[in-house]
Amino acid sequence: MKPLDETTWSDFARLAEKHNGVWGGCWCMAFHPEGVGRNTTASQNRASKERRVREGQAHAALVYDGSSAVGWCQFGPPDELPRIKHKRAYLEGLTDLPDWRITCFFVDRDYRRKGVAAAALKGALREIARLGGGTVESYPEDAAGRSVAGSFLHNGTVSMFESQGFRRIRRLGKSHWVVTKVVPGPSHDGPS
Repeated sequence: MKPLDETTWSDFARLAEKHNGVWGGCWCMAFHPEGVGRNTTASQNRASKERRVREGQAHAALVYDGSSAVGWCQFGPPDELPRIKHKRAYLEGLTDLPDWRITCFFVDRDYRRKGVAAAALKGALREIARLGGGTVESYPEDAAGRSVAGSFLHNGTVSMFESQGFRRIRRLGKSHWVVTKVVPGPSHDGPS
C-alpha cells in the first residue's frame, strides 16, 4: 500500500486510464466539491484530480500487485469530500461531522473479489492514523442476502467495514448505512 501523492500519481492514472477514467470519466472526483456531471469532461476531471493530488487536497490508499496499482480507497476530511450520496437523509440525522470520510473504492476489473478493497480500507485506516487519526465515517452498502455486482459497490460493503471495527450508526436509504470508527493517531514514545 502507498498513499496517493505526487510520487504515485502516475500509478493511479494508469489504473484509471485502463478503466476509461473510472465510471465513464469520473477520475474519483464525484465526492470532491467540484463534482462530476454534464458540465465536466473526463479530461477536465483528470486535470482536477491531478491538481488536487499535487496540492495535497486528495487522499487515497493505493493497493499494488508488484509495481502496478490495482485498487484504491479514497478518504479525506469532510471539506475535501463534501458531496456524498443520500445527503438529505444524512443531514437529517447529523449531530457532528466526522474528522474523516471514506467515500469510494475502485478495484481493477482483473482483481475484483480478491480482497483488494479490504486491503485498501486497511491502508486508508493506516494513513488516517498517520495523519492524526480521529472519527472516521463511511457509507457502505449492506449486501447481505442480496446479489450485488462488485463493480457497483463503490462504497464497499457493511461487512467489510464491520470486520475493521466500524459500527453501524444509522441507515441511509434502502441499503446504505453510516458506519463509524475512532482511529487513534500516531503514538508518541517519549517527550513531546
